[in-house]
Amino acid sequence: QVQLVESGGGLVQPGESLRLSCAASTRISSSYAMGWYRQAPGKQRELVAFITDHGGANYANSVKDRFTISRDNANNTVNLQMNSLKPEDTAVYTCRTWDVYNPRNTYWGQGTQVTVSS
Repeated sequence: QVQLVESGGGLVQPGESLRLSCAASTRISSSYAMGWYRQAPGKQRELVAFITDHGGANYANSVKDRFTISRDNANNTVNLQMNSLKPEDTAVYTCRTWDVYNPRNTYWGQGTQVTVSS
């Protein structure tokens, strides 16, 4: 079982930034993507961003031009740089990795709270 350990959540004011990190307990195969989801009260879980082994990044429309996802394969880590945060970004953010050839092979982190409020 692969464990994903997240860090970096917290409380910030609108317009400020946070950087989330997710570290895997073991090496992640090159066939696995890594991504971040979020879920706010009363809303569906949303895929925020994901990245392939070769660095190709994908973003939800709601975070384009504000968030940047990156991965460090040597350290089995994925990061999410969140800039210009808005109150609507408030949610529990959860890391996930999955095999792009068989997505049923997947692992989830525990989730971390991000709150954007003045």
